[in-house]
Amino acid sequence: MISTEIVDLSSDDEEGSNLKAVKLEPGVGGAVVLPKEHVKKNIIKLEKPNTEFVSQGFDENRSPNVWSAGQSSSSILDQVPSPADDSGLTSPSPLCPAPVCRQFWKAGNYNDGVPSNVTVQSSKGHLHVHPMFLHSNATSHKWAFGAVAELLDNVVDEIPNGATFVNVDKILNARDGSPALLIQDDGGGMDPEAMRRCMSFGFSDKSSKSAIGQYGNGFKTSTMRLGADVIVFSRHVNNRSRVSTQSIGLLSYTFLTRSGYNRIVVPMVDYEYHTSSGKMEILHGRERCMSNLSILLQWSPYSSESELLKQFDDIGSHGTKVIIFNLWYNGDGRMELDFDTDPEDICIDRDIKKIDALPASKAINEQHIANRLQYSLREYLSILYLRMSENFKIVLRGRVVLHRNLADDLKYLEYILYKPQSGGHVEGVVVTTIGFLKEAPDVNIHGFNVYHKNRLILPFWRVVSYSDSRGRGVVGILEANFIEPTHNKQDFERTSLFQKLEARLKDMTWEYWDYHCGLVGYRVKKQLRVTAAYQTPSNITVPAGTEHPHMLKQCFPVTVTEANETAHGRPEQFTLETRGKSREGVCLKRKADVLIEDGQSVRAYQQSNQQAIVLLEENTKLRAKCSEYEKREEELNLKATWLRRDIQEVEHEILRLLDELKYLEAVKVEGTL
Repeated sequence: MISTEIVDLSSDDEEGSNLKAVKLEPGVGGAVVLPKEHVKKNIIKLEKPNTEFVSQGFDENRSPNVWSAGQSSSSILDQVPSPADDSGLTSPSPLCPAPVCRQFWKAGNYNDGVPSNVTVQSSKGHLHVHPMFLHSNATSHKWAFGAVAELLDNVVDEIPNGATFVNVDKILNARDGSPALLIQDDGGGMDPEAMRRCMSFGFSDKSSKSAIGQYGNGFKTSTMRLGADVIVFSRHVNNRSRVSTQSIGLLSYTFLTRSGYNRIVVPMVDYEYHTSSGKMEILHGRERCMSNLSILLQWSPYSSESELLKQFDDIGSHGTKVIIFNLWYNGDGRMELDFDTDPEDICIDRDIKKIDALPASKAINEQHIANRLQYSLREYLSILYLRMSENFKIVLRGRVVLHRNLADDLKYLEYILYKPQSGGHVEGVVVTTIGFLKEAPDVNIHGFNVYHKNRLILPFWRVVSYSDSRGRGVVGILEANFIEPTHNKQDFERTSLFQKLEARLKDMTWEYWDYHCGLVGYRVKKQLRVTAAYQTPSNITVPAGTEHPHMLKQCFPVTVTEANETAHGRPEQFTLETRGKSREGVCLKRKADVLIEDGQSVRAYQQSNQQAIVLLEENTKLRAKCSEYEKREEELNLKATWLRRDIQEVEHEILRLLDELKYLEAVKVEGTL
């Protein structure tokens, strides 16, 4: 793992609670005063900031990328943390300048015109990371929206801790008015130690098996991919001690490159508020805090401490606010994130084809989500998660992103069971939903949307290259937790299990197409003749009135007749002729799969009769359970209806008794008079 210099750190591991926002206000003579509404005031005298500071080196995350002077060639893992003398570090740069290069893919030229004017004297055996690693590490994100999704994953992982929303919006840099990207949530927030881990490389404390983030690198790669600099505000509250912490950290490629640092330094300032005493205290020493604060005020969008602390006003009792500024430009000299095309969306700047100027056949493809998600963040976020908690909302530029289930866009649905195996062991159970797009056959879109732990990894992954329209319009959705995604979560590791999945999805596409293409108007190119019949096993009980299209109880030769193809590649008519029985569509059998068409038709692709019997027995049991549940639901609904009637009768009786009571009281009064 890799070490990052975190300036002004602590090891506070406290948990969160509820507390109102607290803000420090500038007082007379540079003092900082608590707001008047607090009963007890605490005045902290601030000395004049100076740019020299002392930081403590942390060697818990090591990497051989960059070596300090005097580093021995002995085992890195055997080294222990040692303090470093950073008294010579200075930052003689103008206030908050833009990066030397504004284009992301060219910004890796670290020493282009900037001398290395900062020297670092480190003790022997201490490992540092050069700032160039920030940029090279961020190049793992080829796609800007993939970086945004990485930041949202951190918030989704906070849902168990109470997160109810994440807000993605454009704000203005308070210093120069340039656009900046805001990502804010109301999760548990981070205490100073958690903030340090967030800013470090390769450190992740997420232990939940359902957590999306696991590598401890996503925050750094994603923020540095979107902009040259990021400032983080986080409030965390400990329920037991009732102590609230406010932490501010700055990860600035601009600061490091323009100052000529040869290692990554992250200035942080931390405050602690005690609800019992009403006091706000600076953590880790005033001198260190002021040194770090001076860097924050010089290189962040905020020029005073009061402006920094004001950012906590809308966070609430706990939560985190991430502001990415000095956003990158593309190769054409335009900002990569487009905030102007749609006021309720964030787009990727590109030459988007004008829909009105396209023929109808091409316009329907251009408008489809498979193409729009490439440049519309709203479209991408709508399918980013397979399931979304009802208590959690993604808000993009002031409007909630509506969750979209891609299966709702399909027709002639089938559900295919796949059990991947490795070394003779079943690695998992995957149910793939497959069907034709509702726009078929007018679309040329196809592919599988593969999720991992509820997160979309591959959208519309084309496992086949169709020829003669074979496979056109076939789309699938599946959650594959048995394979591991790459670090940027935009692909999977090319393991043997992944290759087997790819081959199975390819076969699945051909099978589905061959026996369903006629349903949407394509020409059926094969004449299929089913001559074998499958009888219902004697030990299987079929519920009365239930049809099983996968069982051919008699030998029905099936003939599919071809129709003349039109200029659009579709037949004028499609005729299916059967001897003795007619059915829409033709199905073959493949071993180890169970297919369900429109939730009713079940086909067992068996290798032997025994395997088919097992599958049919399981299917029968499931149907029986469903019938039982439906019957139980009807009984409960009936009981609920009778209970409502009983309640109404009781209410009427109560009203009648009240009226009678009033009458008796009136009679009693008259008798008294």
